[in-house]
Amino acid sequence: MNTNDLALFLHTAAGGSISRAAEKMDITTASASAALKRLEKQLNVQLFVRSTRQLRITAEGEHFLGYCRAALASLDAGKASLRAVSGQVSGNLRVTAPSDLGRNRLLQWIDDIMEQHSQLSISLLLTDVHADFYRDRIDLAVRYGCLHDSSMVAFKLASMEKVLCASPEYLARYGAPQQPQDLLQHNCLLYQLNGRTYDQWELIATQMQNSEPYKIKVCGKHTCNDGEAVRRWALMGRGIMYKSKLDVVDDLRQGRLVRVLPDYASPGIDLNLVTLTREQVSPAALLLRDLLRDKFTQLLDG
Repeated sequence: MNTNDLALFLHTAAGGSISRAAEKMDITTASASAALKRLEKQLNVQLFVRSTRQLRITAEGEHFLGYCRAALASLDAGKASLRAVSGQVSGNLRVTAPSDLGRNRLLQWIDDIMEQHSQLSISLLLTDVHADFYRDRIDLAVRYGCLHDSSMVAFKLASMEKVLCASPEYLARYGAPQQPQDLLQHNCLLYQLNGRTYDQWELIATQMQNSEPYKIKVCGKHTCNDGEAVRRWALMGRGIMYKSKLDVVDDLRQGRLVRVLPDYASPGIDLNLVTLTREQVSPAALLLRDLLRDKFTQLLDG
């Protein structure tokens, strides 16, 4: 089969349009339509139902889609591995990551890796909502916590905790909590995602072995669906924040924020680099994994 025909099939399925797929492939719509018909004839199935107003993928097309995607990914990985043997890492990666982690850390690190490897291109999608690997054409995802799909492949980048913190100005004005229950007397800065407000904070006494988590439902006047905005409120002295240590480590070291209840933190959570299948673990993906591991280790241990 012609690999260009397979790629055209993927673009058509993703965009729901032959003309848009043709534009991506830099061919005419007529040529694209002919290529799809050629592919259908080779497979002896109808991949799309066509009408004057819409294009809909068939059940057979949906079934073939995963195999097609895996085949092209395997070919890309094979070409990349040949380049890696010669010391070159190249290709295109689409990576998604949480918004504040992406802005504050990954932007610079990814820029550094592309400076070192001029034939490597990395597109970054920043969102606090889990991007869809298929719909958004994602190769790799930086994600916190356990995988919901055990068939996916995950590489651990770092282990971390969430910490309570506030600005020195806020603590000078309102005082510092001495025990978790004291948080009820403070303005807690709240994060919201998909309509859910994360107002139940789970804390564990770090000085006590096998300590049971302590859960407390907090409240506050400030709520936002952007983690970076919550951090900025904390820097402005608006309240107490419960945030990943990764996002505030520089603020803590430079005194812009101060740990609150320093003997308490969240249960540990892993930060992973996730992909759908082993076939997508290309040399470029492994290079990114190793770079991120080193960067996170330096950041947390430095």
